[in-house]
Amino acid sequence: MDLFPLVRPFASIVDPETAHRLTIRALRMGLGPSQHASDPVSLGIDLFGLHFENPVGIAAGFDKNGEVPDAMLALGMGFAEVGTVTPLPQSGNPRPRIFRLPVHRAVINRLGFNNEGHAVLKRRLLARRRRPGIVGVNIGANKDAADRVADYEAGIRVFDGLAAYFTVNISSPNTPGLRALQNKAELQGLVARVLAARRTDRVRPTPVLLKIAPDLNEEELNDIAEVALAEGLDGLIVSNTTIAREGLVSGVHAGETGGLSGAPLFTMSTGVLREMYRLTGGRIPLVGVGGIMSGDDAYAKIRAGASLVQLYSALTYEGPALVSRIKQGIAARLAADGFAHLKDAVGADVEL
Repeated sequence: MDLFPLVRPFASIVDPETAHRLTIRALRMGLGPSQHASDPVSLGIDLFGLHFENPVGIAAGFDKNGEVPDAMLALGMGFAEVGTVTPLPQSGNPRPRIFRLPVHRAVINRLGFNNEGHAVLKRRLLARRRRPGIVGVNIGANKDAADRVADYEAGIRVFDGLAAYFTVNISSPNTPGLRALQNKAELQGLVARVLAARRTDRVRPTPVLLKIAPDLNEEELNDIAEVALAEGLDGLIVSNTTIAREGLVSGVHAGETGGLSGAPLFTMSTGVLREMYRLTGGRIPLVGVGGIMSGDDAYAKIRAGASLVQLYSALTYEGPALVSRIKQGIAARLAADGFAHLKDAVGADVEL
């Protein structure tokens, strides 16, 4: 039973951060819904040496401290990404720091990598290590780190063997100077050091993905594509939140500092996704994020080049039943377009 329509009126009047904390607490208590039906075979896809039962995952930011990855998998998600986690705990930016824009079905946040640090997340991942399901770890750098790249290296070393994959988050707008790591020279050094930090005693090194911003120009996107191909990154996540506002949102809270997510981000992030698929020639798996509110939105990301998709802000407005609706929508669109498997639709709208 989907209880979200009953609790939505209450959730909408509670401070967003408090509502999120209560949601995490409820999921930890086992109060979340569970999917028991198997996914259609058409939704399965093999990437990074992993088999995803379906392409729909929870984006980083929802479960920063790895408290409820199994609850998210139980909703029917094909994978869960925890974090962003930094080596040392940090409280993040002052509250209030999350703002709903319900007219636009959007959210602005300036959390600032608030999390409990490596040690706490490692303990939780160790406790679930024999459970099924794909759980990735999104790693970041402490705000006051003298060497931010060393923080990313530390994240690789601490969670190698516990993470199904890594996401290197250098695209959050809420840590001053972090996005500068997307510049070509900085990025080359970062990627080389991060990849070198992986364990060498494994048959297959843990996959490393890079999460990029949507606010990049053509030259910057080209540089990232070149580095990703040359250095051997396993994938790219497109995209993080945007700092843009003009033409996207208006009204109360629209001018708040931070990253904008939700429906207004869809067109921008999908355009960047399509361009990155073209620039990489489809040779690197892409994860599409930003503004997915329906099965049609998710399918549009797939045809633009995404092999996987991630949600977060949409759940604020649509509730957990959205996961099943999106999967059903993707499966229906695949069948209507004559695709037997998800991989056949990836990048269908992009001319290489």
